[in-house]
Formats: sequence, C-alpha cells, structure tokens
Amino acid sequence: MNSSEENAVSAMSAGRSALRMGPAELVQAAAMARRFYLEGKSKIQIAEEFGVSRFKVARVLETALERDLVRIEIRVPAELDAERSDALRARYGLRHAVVVESPTEGEDESPDPENLGEVAADLLGELVTEGDVLGLAWGRSTIHMAAALDRLPPCTVVQLTGVYDAGTAERGSVEAVRRAAQVSGGEAHPIYAPMLLPDPATAAALRNQTGIARAFEYFDKVTVACVSIGSWEPGISTVHDMLSDEERAHYASLGVAAEMSAHLFDADGRRVGRDLGERCITVETDRLRRIPEVVAIAGGHRKAAAIGAVLRSGLVTSLVTDTSAADYLLTESRPAPRPALERADPDD
Repeated sequence: MNSSEENAVSAMSAGRSALRMGPAELVQAAAMARRFYLEGKSKIQIAEEFGVSRFKVARVLETALERDLVRIEIRVPAELDAERSDALRARYGLRHAVVVESPTEGEDESPDPENLGEVAADLLGELVTEGDVLGLAWGRSTIHMAAALDRLPPCTVVQLTGVYDAGTAERGSVEAVRRAAQVSGGEAHPIYAPMLLPDPATAAALRNQTGIARAFEYFDKVTVACVSIGSWEPGISTVHDMLSDEERAHYASLGVAAEMSAHLFDADGRRVGRDLGERCITVETDRLRRIPEVVAIAGGHRKAAAIGAVLRSGLVTSLVTDTSAADYLLTESRPAPRPALERADPDD
C-alpha cells in the first residue's frame, strides 16, 4: 500500500470515527466536556488528568460539539438585542453598546422610551466604581435613568448642565443628581441655574457664583458621564424649545441636526452654533472629550439621525438605545470615528 492509499484509508477511518463514537469515547468526551465547560479547567489540566495530549483534548471537545453532546446556548434577557448591540459597538467603535427592544408600534410614541433609562441604570451599576466622579447632564432619559437606579458604589455625583427651567429643578436634573448620590452614599453637587441664559454676560456671572463654580471644578474629575441626545425639532430637543423662532431658523441655517448638553452638531458630527454655548451653563466639549466614559442614552426613530450625528462627533464612548434607532444607525453610510479606542479604558 503506497502513501496515498494509506492517507485515504486513514481519512476513511477518521470519517467513520466522527460518524460514530463508541461508549468509551462518549463517556470520555462527556467527562472532558464537563471539566472544560462546567468546571473551568484548561485543556492542559484535562490532558494531564486523562493522560493524553492537549491536542487530543481539543479534538474531543470539538467532536463533542459536532455530535451534540455539548450545546452552547447564549441567553440574554428578552428585552436586550445582543446581535444588534455587538454590531453597533463594532460599527461605531464604542466601548459599550446596549440595544433594547423598541416599544410596540403605537404603544409608546415618546422619543426616549423609559426602558432605556432602566437599562442604563443597570449599565451604570457595572461601569461606576468606588471613588469615581459621576456626571449627569440634563435630559429626560437621564432623569428616567436616575429614577431607576438601585445600586451604585460610593461616588461623587455632579450635575453637568443647568436645568431646562429653574422652576422645574426639583423634578429634573437636580433631583436626578440627588437621587444618584443618595443611592451611592456619596456627595452631590447640583447646579441651581437654567441651562440657557439671555446673553453671555449673564451666563458668565452665574458660572462664577459659589455653588455653580464648585460644581464646575469637578468637571475635570468626572470619570463617567451620562448624556442625552436631541433632534433639532419641537419636543425632541430641549434647546430647540427654549429658543425663539428667529434663533431656531438661524441655527437651522447652519445645518444643525442634533443637540447634546446644549452643544449643536451637524449631520457629520461637526459643532455648529458655538456662540450658543457662551449663553449656556454646561460642560464644555473639550472636557467631555477627556472623560474616559461618556454614556449617551437615546432612542426612537425620531432621534436616530441625531444619535448618528453625535456619535460621529467622537464625544460618546458608549450608547444605550433601542432597535428602532439601531437599525437606522447600522445602515448609515457615513464614516464613523472610534472614540473608545482613542481614550484610556477606565478598567486598565
């Protein structure tokens, strides 16, 4: 028998072996699979125990999968879409992307479904570590998130923006900061001031007030931030609703497509209308860019394009959104930055 014939016989024998395993092989494969998948032993440890090579262990484990002796099942809660989450993370170079199921059509027409806040609250419980400084910007989604918090390590919580209306402070971001600090047992640094002021001089004077200045001092210490995103249309952007018709038309002429923490962005993620920032009580974009982890919470088809614009700004490292927005984001043709790869991982 020549070498080619020997190889053919060997291949046929291997094929028969793969098709049928004897009782001893089945028992051994089951035992090795138990050691590897349930007990967490390495292939080298298993090889030593059974007196075989680690390469044989690898082949046996592979055969166990092929023969359906082992079934690997990846299960996440029904409301989470693991496939879209991973695709979105890879597409935009994010550190974390969590996609939840959108509400049934007609069930919830709000731009930010409340379940986003609940999932974001759980994500913060993972991301925040003891001694961190957590920054919260104004937004319906961040308010929902704070209300859903039930665990946080001891940390300092600081407000990153003024409020939509000083008269609603107790029901808005001030209360969100207090709630997060209460859950964590840490200090709270709220900002008792409107987000938008009539002119730059008034805004500058407020920034110098003792309480507000103290909060601003923490901006450079923030390690994890939560922000909301708004589209440039009524009811979907806080800043849009605070401006006059003339001002809205002016910024629209500049190509504004999205708003985050009172900063405006065009569809390509470039900042526009920088003069507006001079009238606002908010964290500056250069400070946001230095924060290791910036989590945006936004969803719904009406915000999808705005979310894409803010992601292209490179300011956001993680995103909590829903399937409706995710489907739009995954089909966009514009190039996306990879912001998480450009910043130090807070876990390193």
